[in-house]
Amino acid sequence: MINKICIIGAGTMGCGIAQVAAQSGFATLLYDVNEVMLEKAKSTIYASLQYLANKQKITAEEKEQTLKRIQFSNRIENCMADIFIEAIIENTAAKTSIFNQLAIINKTDAVFATNTSSLSISQIQEATKFPERVIGMHFFNPAPVMKLVEVVEGAKTNAKTTGIIIALAQQMGKTPVLCKDSPGFIVNRVARQYYLEAMKLVENGMATFEEIDAVMESSGFKMGPFRLMDLIGIDINLAVSTSIYESFQEERFKPSRIQIDKVKKGALGKKTGKGFYNYTG
Repeated sequence: MINKICIIGAGTMGCGIAQVAAQSGFATLLYDVNEVMLEKAKSTIYASLQYLANKQKITAEEKEQTLKRIQFSNRIENCMADIFIEAIIENTAAKTSIFNQLAIINKTDAVFATNTSSLSISQIQEATKFPERVIGMHFFNPAPVMKLVEVVEGAKTNAKTTGIIIALAQQMGKTPVLCKDSPGFIVNRVARQYYLEAMKLVENGMATFEEIDAVMESSGFKMGPFRLMDLIGIDINLAVSTSIYESFQEERFKPSRIQIDKVKKGALGKKTGKGFYNYTG
């Protein structure tokens, strides 16, 4: 039985996942070492729930009950839960380090899920003492809205862990899709060409990014590739492309110089106020 869920990392994804967990009725702890990030997360979650209440998607009582279920902490010793969902930087060593720290202070049947969008689950498992309880649980941005969750089994994930995470995703109102560990999993592997081919068109002077977005959106896509990269975070999108390219060493996955240049300049999309588009007004 799941009594408490702990989300590690109070960035955009961690904040969104925490909201989903609390709205689904779970006692939720959002942990981050950065107090500023935690304060920002509190404001973001409150604003999101208030928006839902204003739109009559939830009642005022549901909003208050959800807020009561969420705790915030920058002290790792407070991180005791049945399931941990990690949403920190895309770095294998950082993810395994936090999992190993958490394992010391938690019971031996706790499940450790990583929200990585492209890193190898099997490699993360190899650096932990409990590989059978490590699994991928990849949410999509924004987590409170997007229904899909990729449940990614590493080489040593056991059936019990998989079952727990699939059931949890369903309890959260999500649609879990089970897949085996591979570079980019399903969605990011398929989506690479959506982003990379679009940037090649710009590089070759065949169209502007605004024109490409307009064409794709008029064709039925909710967001063109450039608006979507701005929403996801250009740095995060680049990290996924880099990870997949390093795994396959194929030209079709080679990161775009346009994206690399944006990251070098700190123009990461909506979160910095500027990416392919300007969001500062």
